[in-house]
Amino acid sequence: MLADLVVRNALIADGSGGPLAGGDVAVAEGRIVSLGTGRVAAGPGTTELDARGELVCSPGFIDTHTHDDAALIRYPGLEFKVAQGCTSLVIGNCGFSAFPAVGGDDIAAVADAGWTDLDGYRRAVTARGFTCNAMALIGHNTIRMSVIGAGDPRPASPRELAAMRAQARRAMEQGACGLSTGLIYRPGKWASTEEIAEVARGAAEGGGLYASHIRNEGDRLLEAVGEAARIGREAGCPVHISHHKAAGRENWGRVRDSLAVIDEANSAGSDITLDFYPYIASSGPMGEYVTADTVTQEWAERNQFANCPPFPAYQGRRVSAVAAAEGLTVSELVGRVLTAPGGPRTITIGFGMSEQDLITNISHPRMMIGSDGIPDLDGMPHPRLYGTFPRVFAEYVRGRAVISLQEAVRRMTSLPAARFGLAGRGLLAPGAHADLVVFDPAKIRDLASYTEPKQEPEGVHWVVVNGQVVFDHGHHTGARPGRLLRFATG
Repeated sequence: MLADLVVRNALIADGSGGPLAGGDVAVAEGRIVSLGTGRVAAGPGTTELDARGELVCSPGFIDTHTHDDAALIRYPGLEFKVAQGCTSLVIGNCGFSAFPAVGGDDIAAVADAGWTDLDGYRRAVTARGFTCNAMALIGHNTIRMSVIGAGDPRPASPRELAAMRAQARRAMEQGACGLSTGLIYRPGKWASTEEIAEVARGAAEGGGLYASHIRNEGDRLLEAVGEAARIGREAGCPVHISHHKAAGRENWGRVRDSLAVIDEANSAGSDITLDFYPYIASSGPMGEYVTADTVTQEWAERNQFANCPPFPAYQGRRVSAVAAAEGLTVSELVGRVLTAPGGPRTITIGFGMSEQDLITNISHPRMMIGSDGIPDLDGMPHPRLYGTFPRVFAEYVRGRAVISLQEAVRRMTSLPAARFGLAGRGLLAPGAHADLVVFDPAKIRDLASYTEPKQEPEGVHWVVVNGQVVFDHGHHTGARPGRLLRFATG
């Protein structure tokens, strides 16, 4: 069989974390057919990519924490992910998923025909076409809204618990990889540990995992990690902790303590993994963090507007600076924004983490990479949307030498593929799906910043998804070979 595509003369990082090896990677009909030093036959229709003996060819990167559920429809080219070398995305994080599409959330706005389950969402996005692969979690917040309602804080009844568990189980039957929670957001913040464990049992019945934006990432971090571990034990499923961090200067250093708790739990029989993003700032919906009554001057000084639909001129500026310029108190400004049309969609970026905690995070062998980017391109999104994966190489492989290149690749490929059930991906081997990235290890770096966030990185030469070139030296080819994958462990 002649190859459709060959990466010639590459430094091969196969995703296992082992040493680099020189050679070619050959692809036919969307699968890897060979890799190594044997010369691969090529015909007149074969695409040949010359790595010149200095570029790395690795499995495509897997973004374990995205909010790209609506982006598969709004931005199907997924340029902000492809340019980083990402070929697969885990969607449905923080308790919010694309199915069932309910309420006034981001998905509802694009679900013109509507759907009620993962199969319906799969049909909708497949019909339109999209560039990266995706693996879906089902969100507890979305489930709770569909069964109880968005604004009802009461405990779930036995009947409602059964209905929510059944939704999680049905999602698993349709190919989801597990259940996610966002326990600082409404309505998940009102759910008890027992409720979440019961819903998670539905995912566990299908072999899935429990992924959590835990209940507290500050002064009660260790308690929140303990709750996640307990839910995994009671539900009978593995646990994945999203965007692990210790927020607030007074909590810096607790990442080390949290990881020690996780190591102890794993030694006692739990199965807990994590992800993080390599930035000291977080981002999310302003209305979930503060109101006009609760905002403080200190919060306003640490946070800037990322996207502010009613007042675009505020974007990219600190909340405190905008208040001063407008002659308002920070309370008055927050009230103005959140009550204006479109105000609840306002997103802020908050500076509250320690660089040393980032180093501690990436040093842990069970730590994966998740961008947590919010793809609202009308404003000034957090630079993690465009820069996360190249930044790891620039800062922690080349810059600080915290981990090796091969280990960074493992954290971005085989480790998340095994965790989230992306069978046949994450490793370069004959028969594997041909998701590839070819990059310059000496030059790959992020360019996105807090003032100019929508900048694609440098050093990524080619990206291949399911055997098709989707990115070529800064050019997006327009190909949309992505698939909404089905969870599989083999």
